[in-house]
Amino acid sequence: MTMPAHQVVYDVLAEALRPREAITVSAWADLHRQLSSKGSAEPGQWHTSRNPPLREIMDALSTQSETQDVVVKFPIQMGKTECAVNWLGYIMDHAPGPVMVALPAEVSMIKWSNQKLEPTLEITVPMREALTSVASRETANQKFFKDFKGGQLYLEHAGSPARLKSTSVCYLIVDELDEFSSELKSGDDPEKLLDGRVSAFPATYKKLRISTPTIKGTSRIDAAYEASDQRMYHIACPECRHEQPFEWSGLCWNEDATQCWYACRSCGAVIHEHQKTQLIRAGRWIPKYPGRTVRGYTINGLYYPVGLGPTWLKLVHEFREAANDPPKLKTFLNDRLAESWEDPATRAVRQDMLADRAESYALRTAPSGVLVVTAGVDTQDNRLAVHIVGWGHGMASWTLDYVELDGDPANDAVWVSLTELINRPILHASGALLRVAATFIDAGGHRGEAVKAYARKRLIPRVAPIYGATAVNAPVINRGKFHDVTWQGVTDKRSVVIYQVGTNQAKHWVYGRMGADAEKDVEKRLVHFSEHLPDMFFAGMTSETWDPRKNRFFNRRGARNEPLDTYVYAYAAAHHPELRLHRYTIADWNQREASLLARAPKDSDIATGTNTQPLPARPAVQQRKRKSGGLAGDDWSIQ
Repeated sequence: MTMPAHQVVYDVLAEALRPREAITVSAWADLHRQLSSKGSAEPGQWHTSRNPPLREIMDALSTQSETQDVVVKFPIQMGKTECAVNWLGYIMDHAPGPVMVALPAEVSMIKWSNQKLEPTLEITVPMREALTSVASRETANQKFFKDFKGGQLYLEHAGSPARLKSTSVCYLIVDELDEFSSELKSGDDPEKLLDGRVSAFPATYKKLRISTPTIKGTSRIDAAYEASDQRMYHIACPECRHEQPFEWSGLCWNEDATQCWYACRSCGAVIHEHQKTQLIRAGRWIPKYPGRTVRGYTINGLYYPVGLGPTWLKLVHEFREAANDPPKLKTFLNDRLAESWEDPATRAVRQDMLADRAESYALRTAPSGVLVVTAGVDTQDNRLAVHIVGWGHGMASWTLDYVELDGDPANDAVWVSLTELINRPILHASGALLRVAATFIDAGGHRGEAVKAYARKRLIPRVAPIYGATAVNAPVINRGKFHDVTWQGVTDKRSVVIYQVGTNQAKHWVYGRMGADAEKDVEKRLVHFSEHLPDMFFAGMTSETWDPRKNRFFNRRGARNEPLDTYVYAYAAAHHPELRLHRYTIADWNQREASLLARAPKDSDIATGTNTQPLPARPAVQQRKRKSGGLAGDDWSIQ
């Protein structure tokens, strides 16, 4: 019997209007997701049961979940990107809407398309059928743009601010967040730009951020996880049933690393690796801060499913091989344990620890150990940051002052303030007066010509513009070169000497010394700070960390590094070819000390008022060559 035409129409409309059956992302993946041999060790049907910790993460992204922001800090090969692909398929087939996948760079975007997206579209039927076109020449099916029923897919990268600003989406997937640059050429923060992409869907948006961590203090995924409810995957001890996460510190092995096992933190029971499959299957995510709205998940390589990652014993061998090699150790911590790297040399140099070691001497007064004073100046568009440092035996240092002078360096006023500050004498503990012997000023940024023009006037002793050296192994300062100065439309040929400063080497030096001071008594410390310095100074001195993979220091997120940079410049000024303090022998320092004490006022002079006359004006200082690092002609103490 033929069905009436109107009945067919009604049935079609009813099917179209029938609400979709509620389904979770993990259930959708178990039904539909196919893994390609191009990117999976086990191609074929996806099974969430193969890696149980992924289930809750995916289901938090389902339409019936109220969670809007999910952060995943995972090691490599743990399935974090597969979670993103599963969610993408769920969106295209079950919850259509505009979606963006953001990668850190164009290369990674192309790789994600070639290795993840295209192979999945080829073999996962619901995703392929959702596309409005599969023809490669159609505008609806481009490599980095796909039109599908009810939505659009955009693949973007953070190399172009325009790409991140141009689209509003309901769903956002950010892969390898830690590889995003700290700042785009436009000055924008790429993560903030991405946050703006979902602002048009305040009630319905969902966002997934995934990454392996990198450097402690600069890691974006670390910061995102810290702001989340901080979930860890707990397993129950087979003996005492105490719930605990697998942690690297709980893994034990024998002396020759031929056997390993896990020890329960509560009862000490031995847990063997063959037990972990069942333990993980029965485990659960437990949040540290359950009231927070952002879901954060972290896990480590001890949870690798059997056959899909290195065994516990293999991880032990990797760790032992990397233990004494910082770049390898960083890779192990990042890739296998999902922990950010912190340089051992800087680990003991924290803001609070440095502030706790501050001493009681007053600013602009030189303790008895100070024998020579130099200064470093950092140039910003609206201020000069000035760090005055005293040096003594063995290049021990004392911060004597840290000042920020407001004013645009393109104008004269701030330079007048700098001249007055540098030329103002500093009272030594002996009663003698010291002057700043050399000043290095950063000529990078937008005010380089203003710096060179100021240095050319020689209003302060041994003033020189500097640039940071490009080479990571550059010496603290190079030989110096004559440069032209173009100021107010007039070019003065070869009128100023500019030095390149090896900031990488200098920062290793100062961090090593600050770290070594942690357990020393005051009189044995090598780097001294006054308790009268502001908190921001100590934050600035500890604002950078070393990345062994790139062999460079990087600024920690949210910290201003001018105190550290200016200290480095003052340290470089101590290497000035007319000072060469780093070459001083014990005899040189002793001679410098004797010369200073000889000029200190005696008790009888103070009683009779001798040596209390006003100081003479400081004559302009002329540059002169030196053939060696001796003492003659380089003493800028006031006579």
